[in-house]
Amino acid sequence: MAADLGAPELTAIRRLSALDTVRARIALAIELGLLGPGEWLPPNDEIARALGVGAITVRRALVSLCEDGFLERRRGRNGGTLVAADAPVGRVGEVRAYREASAEVHELIDHRFVLESGLVQLAALRRPDDVVDELRALVSKMDAATGWAEFHELDARFHTTVANAGAPRSAVHQYRQVLDELYRFYLPYPTESLHESNRDHEVLVQTLADQDPEAAAIITRAHVNDLHHTMFVGFPR
Repeated sequence: MAADLGAPELTAIRRLSALDTVRARIALAIELGLLGPGEWLPPNDEIARALGVGAITVRRALVSLCEDGFLERRRGRNGGTLVAADAPVGRVGEVRAYREASAEVHELIDHRFVLESGLVQLAALRRPDDVVDELRALVSKMDAATGWAEFHELDARFHTTVANAGAPRSAVHQYRQVLDELYRFYLPYPTESLHESNRDHEVLVQTLADQDPEAAAIITRAHVNDLHHTMFVGFPR
């Protein structure tokens, strides 16, 4: 079943400006404990790529979150932006749009589950050897990633590369639509948790190398279905 991405029920956060989405995503990550007190944020350009916005928007959002008490700005050669020791809760009203989007997120995960399960089977059957090499290189880069922004960018490249390995263009387009919508809800996550999820990527690449479509589908279904629990919608409030 194709995702109707223009349906009203999928537009809750679209009413937010790009600035407000950055504020909401970082503030919610802090409220959920995904970003801890004293934790340094990545450079602005990395945050911009990870969250799909401009660097200027990120800078303005971080400045406003500093003013709200969520973040602190340190100047100097070793300076940067870090999470405040006593960040407040409930001060960023835009967070509500994300907290109320649980049904949207779960539906998008289910759409991804259906599409990606089929895409990886085609990739296993039709994949060229250079795709496997590229995917292994991306897994290695994700293992070496030192922050959530860098990891997320590589993760998006990984899943897009798998989808492009053998599927019809129309199917890839539909998958990219669902993935892009789901990434609107992506929050900063602890790097150790992201590295752990990369083990699924490693196993998937091996199933593609073995041209084993059934095994590829099994690991993919587990990987995507786990999002129902590991994305913020699965966390207790």
